[in-house]
Amino acid sequence: MIGFIVAGLVIGALARLIKPGKQNLGLLATLLLGLVGSVIGGLVANLLGTGDIFELNILGFIVAVVAAVALIGVAEGLAGRNRSRSRTH
Repeated sequence: MIGFIVAGLVIGALARLIKPGKQNLGLLATLLLGLVGSVIGGLVANLLGTGDIFELNILGFIVAVVAAVALIGVAEGLAGRNRSRSRTH
């Protein structure tokens, strides 16, 4: 369990480094997006037959980082949309 949390934090941090621009995400948001990315990476690796969902392998790790980068983009888009709505009301 602790390894899963640490892996999620590492994946989230790597995704933030890869994603250009400044992200307004705290440590908890980075951790959660990294955890979701690592689950997605594990699922893809499992579907491709390269390992178990909770087993760290290179393909799952790469997919996890890519998924976390995409999730950061989605989170930024949602946060930006919510900020623009609150300014118009």
